[in-house]
Amino acid sequence: MSENTKKPKYREDEQIIENKELNIWEALLPVFVLVAMLAYNVYVFGDDALSGSNQFILLLGGAVAAIVGFFNKVSYKQMLAEVAENVRSTTGALLILLMVGALSGTWLVSGIIPAMIYYGLQILNPTIFLAACVIICAIISIATGSSWTTSATVGIALVGIGEALGISLGMTAGAVLSGAYFGDKLSPLSDTTNLAPAMAGGELFSHIKYMTWTTIPTISVTLLVFIILGFTIDTSGVADTDAILATIDNTFNINGWLFLVPLAVIFMIVKKAPPLLALLIGTLLGAIFAVIFQPEIITTIGGGSSLNFESTYKGILNAITVDTAIATSDPALNDLFSSGGMSGMLGTIWLIVCAMVFGGIMDGIGALERITKSLLNMVTSDTGLFASTGLSCIVLNGTASDQYLALVVPGKMFAKAYEERGLAPENLSRTLEDTGTVTSVLVPWNTCGAYHSGVLGVGVGEYAFYAIFNWLSPIMTMIFAAFKIKIKKLVGPSVV
Repeated sequence: MSENTKKPKYREDEQIIENKELNIWEALLPVFVLVAMLAYNVYVFGDDALSGSNQFILLLGGAVAAIVGFFNKVSYKQMLAEVAENVRSTTGALLILLMVGALSGTWLVSGIIPAMIYYGLQILNPTIFLAACVIICAIISIATGSSWTTSATVGIALVGIGEALGISLGMTAGAVLSGAYFGDKLSPLSDTTNLAPAMAGGELFSHIKYMTWTTIPTISVTLLVFIILGFTIDTSGVADTDAILATIDNTFNINGWLFLVPLAVIFMIVKKAPPLLALLIGTLLGAIFAVIFQPEIITTIGGGSSLNFESTYKGILNAITVDTAIATSDPALNDLFSSGGMSGMLGTIWLIVCAMVFGGIMDGIGALERITKSLLNMVTSDTGLFASTGLSCIVLNGTASDQYLALVVPGKMFAKAYEERGLAPENLSRTLEDTGTVTSVLVPWNTCGAYHSGVLGVGVGEYAFYAIFNWLSPIMTMIFAAFKIKIKKLVGPSVV
């Protein structure tokens, strides 16, 4: 795509950017400052850094970039125009995030998510326990869109069951995290799965479909290894999940009809329905099924004493828009049976907007273009570009200590490089997830590594080797890049 077709007409000082190019150190200065501030911020706030402080640090990084721009005679109007264009480009992704929150709320109160968990837990068998852990956690993570929730609920139970069977804690935790991150990567409910294409300039369902080319082989190898391990280790006792199953059964009306809703959404996705339409219909169907199959839960959420129009209306709207929690007799399940609705997505939306401010100013002062040119001068092949992207994600997981930032910063920095090489945005978004999302749990001081280690009660050093899916994913994506397997090219006028 040419500059004239990309840039708004009112950017009359565009020529300044083209004529006065930053040197590489000026271009990199805001990035170095941002990474340093984020690393310290995560050190101070820990898991709470995502509650808002990281977002403000992104704005401070944008301020540093603006100062560099002022010294190079880039106008405030020019930088603000780039920020506006960046934010506008993410409108679709932000709306999808809101609809994902709405869908997760109705799928919870309708019993769809609990049904997936209920049937998933019944495939446990001591001999194939480790492989079953991967499958169960994958199902639950796809259903909830959260590896964190999966780990903190069913993951804890599975680690306890594994210990009772005499299986290594690290081995069980590795299986749990492998399945949890597989589901997290492919779930349209996952914030990282929405964030990656938003940063790369792609589309959600196209991104998910493209990821399957590297993700399915990776999880297949992972399952094969755990099946082999299951036949080579000694186990004793049985996996007792009766209490969990009974609690779910007592709380929800579980039946196979509930699966009609996710099947309908899958059908629409396969038929290439617009993502917002598919999510909206999935949300509305979930609401209808909630009224049919879980009337008591809707009545409770709606604050009524009986199911009537008002309590139904309030119950459904609460599930869609705000925090919803369904209490059970098992405290471990209460966290799993909760949803933030649309409001639960506001933190991720806030992060995206602040990232767009930083990226927009960096773009407006010509810094991203300068960094991209330097990278392209050093990178002589598409494989090198993929490798540079993956390495940047892994380094940021270790320095900025947060998986979201490991997607945001490289996503903004490398987007133009992929476009200039004629590579579709799906290549970038897939690489971001294959290297940024999954490796975060392998870094002890990363928020993900610290969280999962603390929740499961297993050190990162104990489970890292057995988190096969997590460390194999970057290798798989590099193999695909090296052998040019399923590398999607831009077509038509988008190729520069």
